[in-house]
Amino acid sequence: MKKVYKLSLVMIAVAAMLASCNKSEFKTTESGMIYKFLESNKNTPKVEEGDVLVGVCKILLDDSVIFSITEPDRILQASAMYPGDPLPEGLTMMHEGDHALFGIDADDLAKMGMPLPPYYKPGTGMKIYYDITLESIVTTEELKQEEINFNAAKAQIKSHDMELLAQYAAEKGIKAEPNANGLYVVVNKQGKGPKVELGRTVTVNYTGRLLDGHVFDSSVESVARENNIYDPRTQYKPMTYVVGKDLMIPGWENGVLNQPAGTKLTLLIPSEMGYGSREVGTIPANSPLVFDIEIISVQ
Repeated sequence: MKKVYKLSLVMIAVAAMLASCNKSEFKTTESGMIYKFLESNKNTPKVEEGDVLVGVCKILLDDSVIFSITEPDRILQASAMYPGDPLPEGLTMMHEGDHALFGIDADDLAKMGMPLPPYYKPGTGMKIYYDITLESIVTTEELKQEEINFNAAKAQIKSHDMELLAQYAAEKGIKAEPNANGLYVVVNKQGKGPKVELGRTVTVNYTGRLLDGHVFDSSVESVARENNIYDPRTQYKPMTYVVGKDLMIPGWENGVLNQPAGTKLTLLIPSEMGYGSREVGTIPANSPLVFDIEIISVQ
């Protein structure tokens, strides 16, 4: 009830603000967007095209809030989302510390595919308002540096993964070589059935482990019990999925593709083809993975 009460107060406050803003108080840009600055700071850094705005934001359909970011975050980028998008024209007027209101015809946004609430009525002049308080700016130069840093870190992680996987392969006597993505596909038994292809329904047994041997998942009950991960709520049976439709990790999808039914594989998967920087259950972030997979059937 408290959350509903707070949201109601926000909507009432916003409605009161919009009601107090007469149409004559709004200015109009060349593109036809209306705007009003509720707080203005001309002596602080100004938004340039391509910059990212950090602050809080409410999006309203007339006087009803349909989306809200209440904690400072990266909210919008001052670049067009579609041809003729008028919002960047308003965003590039803003300075750090500004509080502004921008209004765009809801009909125009509906034509561009923006989902609108059921109470939107086409052709009635309704407007989408962006109520933005700008705290800081991430410049295009800073964004480029972030991308450089991200790519450098990604390359370092990939290099480290390849070292770990090569060491693991050597210790296990694996003769297979990694492909261009760093994925090892080790065929332990070659099947003779239909091949795994996009759109086909595949049934498999599998066991997933980390390079240190820790088993984090298995469709086989005996394996789960042996490795102390047995869960009585889980139905231990072969897993069936549609290739390319059900979201398997990229290393798995690429590893089983074109393999015939009856094949038993071991996949050595670099972290970027696994769960990447996400921590999933007992799988730490940036972890290379090993999967033993038996392709039972391909339909």
